Amino acid sequence: MAPMVIYTVYIFAIFFISVWCSMWILHILAIIYGRYRLHQKLSQIQADALLGVSILKPLMGVDPHLSSNLESFFTMNYPKYELLFCIEDENDPAIMLVKGLMDRYSKVDAKLFIGGSCVGVNPKINNMHRAYEAANNEFILISDSGIRMKEDTLQDMMNFMTETTALVHQMPFTSDREGFPATLEKIYFGTAQSRIYLVADLIRINCHTGMSALMRKSLLDEIGGLKTFGCYLAEDFFIAKSFTDRGWRIRISSQPAMQNSGICEVNSFQARLTRWAKLRVAMLPTFIIIEPLSECLVNGFCAAWAVNVLLKWEPVSFFLIHVLLWFLCDWILLSIVQNGSLPFNKFDFVVGWLFRECSGPCLFLHALLNPAIKWRSRVFRLAWGGIAEELKPKKESTLKYQT
Repeated sequence: MAPMVIYTVYIFAIFFISVWCSMWILHILAIIYGRYRLHQKLSQIQADALLGVSILKPLMGVDPHLSSNLESFFTMNYPKYELLFCIEDENDPAIMLVKGLMDRYSKVDAKLFIGGSCVGVNPKINNMHRAYEAANNEFILISDSGIRMKEDTLQDMMNFMTETTALVHQMPFTSDREGFPATLEKIYFGTAQSRIYLVADLIRINCHTGMSALMRKSLLDEIGGLKTFGCYLAEDFFIAKSFTDRGWRIRISSQPAMQNSGICEVNSFQARLTRWAKLRVAMLPTFIIIEPLSECLVNGFCAAWAVNVLLKWEPVSFFLIHVLLWFLCDWILLSIVQNGSLPFNKFDFVVGWLFRECSGPCLFLHALLNPAIKWRSRVFRLAWGGIAEELKPKKESTLKYQT
């Protein structure tokens, strides 16, 4: 073998071993930091010391859990907040559901915005824009329709809103539900997602997912408000980036975001993961290399080849031990994030974990080969940097406001 080829092989082997070691550092840090950071006991704060929060709830359609999810926002134990429901289509069945909850909890300050603005290509921001403009409080919480709140969740988030903090977000997780798709979701969000999320918060890297995010409205208004981010599909990433670029801190709260969508299917979940991968690649092209190597099987295969090249170790045994240790670390981390008994047994975890690890690299490859993003009935194309263009723009809808 030519010296240049040998040199190149050794360079790749050293690179793969370095990535392998880095991933194990991530495992250890996530487990330690997760144990320290998550599910903290709330300190007692005087009610008059808690500042008001405007909660933006963008809605579209009705699923079997929507009513109970929305009701959890009406029953929070927090002294001052307003609920701003945003529904783009005037024929959406969610309108009647929201009106019913507003009548049932008439003492809660709630408003319903029907219709949307056209301030960019992002449907979520178009839906929320008028409600954002009408928000009466310094702090706003953007919360997706599938999120379920505990009575003290909002207080938990506000506890981390210090004088140097601009944004407090919840680490994505899921409520306990039955069935293999629910098991698969809980495993993903409690292992692969939470591992990166926890370490990113520890070392202060932007890893913001905007399904439940509390932020300072005045800081958004300084740069033009929420509409400034209407040109992006991943508005959550760029909102957080706008804060960190100005020297502000973003943090996670101690309670994870409890996703509780009534529609739980393997295909829809995988489509969601594929869409996120497309967004990451468009925003940060280095993910084309980094993300596949963060997967258990790809990482283990490359490391097994590398140790065989460098140390002449038996690669199959190394790979199997690697997978076993990764599996055990994921079980430990999932148990920490769950903070209680898991709703499935160990066999279900093995099946779900193997399915997730085997499908992860395939979904990423699919994202690279099919860069167009489908969001419900709409299709978008992303340029490098994350700026989006809708391939078939939707006509601007009108707005109706009701209290």
